[in-house]
Amino acid sequence: MVAALTRIFGVHNLALAEDVVQDAFCRALETWKLRGVPHNPSAWLLRTAKNRAIDVLRRERHARTFAPELERLFESEWTLVPTVTEMFDPSAIKDDQLRMMFSCCHPRLPETAQVALVLHISCGFSVSEIASAFLSTDAAMEKRISRAKKVLAASRKLFDLNDNDFIERLCAVQRALYLLFNEGYHGASADSAVRAELCAEAMRLTSLLLENSLASSPATYALAALMHLNAARLPARLDASGNLASLFDQDRSLWDASLMSRGHQLLEHSASGSELTEYHIEAAIAWVHASARRAEETNWEQIVSLYGTLMALRPSPVVALNRAIAVAQLEGPERGLEEIRAIKDCDRLATYPFYSAALGELELRSGKHEIARRHFEAALALARNPMERRFLEQRALAASR
Repeated sequence: MVAALTRIFGVHNLALAEDVVQDAFCRALETWKLRGVPHNPSAWLLRTAKNRAIDVLRRERHARTFAPELERLFESEWTLVPTVTEMFDPSAIKDDQLRMMFSCCHPRLPETAQVALVLHISCGFSVSEIASAFLSTDAAMEKRISRAKKVLAASRKLFDLNDNDFIERLCAVQRALYLLFNEGYHGASADSAVRAELCAEAMRLTSLLLENSLASSPATYALAALMHLNAARLPARLDASGNLASLFDQDRSLWDASLMSRGHQLLEHSASGSELTEYHIEAAIAWVHASARRAEETNWEQIVSLYGTLMALRPSPVVALNRAIAVAQLEGPERGLEEIRAIKDCDRLATYPFYSAALGELELRSGKHEIARRHFEAALALARNPMERRFLEQRALAASR
């Protein structure tokens, strides 16, 4: 809806597009409460937004400027309604979603701001969710998004997918979709640790990239492979009681074989060029996990090696933490603890509950129950939703025995 409305109103009227979307949702809350949820809620919302857009254009077409290439068509009633209706056609919306994401990746913005803008405008993330994804504060992220919107509003129209800097903007779009999937797979939502709908949306938007000849690069195929391989494990992320299940405790018979097969196909396709990205490495790690029938059969030596490559490509405290956990599986808990203590910028993990949880697991495996319990309690204090709290409570209880 935001993408279609921004195409109509112009990027300089982004706030107006967002207001019309909010108005459509408010009307849904009022109407559906009385009449019930319609058979096709998405179609209802799109139709409401379209009608509201027509009202705005009729009322304000002489008071403000809209998308430059469409303004002439808004001058007459004969062309106004057909033009807006055409902009809300499913194929047009697909194109506009791509253009909206690429518009957010303005070269005047740093990559972090570009990604934050894509998550906020195109994916509907709250400021808090984006701040958590970047290990930042809400206040700092709100300022960053506000500044980025001002830069975006200086444009007169959505980015043209045939412009010269398409490839340069593609990296930020891929990064945003990667974070969108991660938020669904193990994010910071206050309601649930697993949000399959966000994973599905990330996969859908990535498929739009694959459908575009310029965007379907080896990196995009690798990103799609990573999403499919991780999404295959979603049915086992929660146990029968709705509690989080660790990778080692998951019922692997529940893993989606069709998604794993498709993920492997995409991973092989991603190797068609000479480009090697973080998505290739993470997808390869996901495939090593997927190809192990039991947790004990996992090739941890290969995973440690892949994480080493990933650290060279895109170092971060989270990647270092994951590598340390893999080292612990290969060489024992004491070696894993050494690797965790050696992580640079580990203060950035201060609010990440699974940093303390990892310390707790390794101390527990080393037989240091009291130290492990304290780490689990520290992680519990940082838990972001009921699922994480229950999982960490169980681990703290195990360390107390």
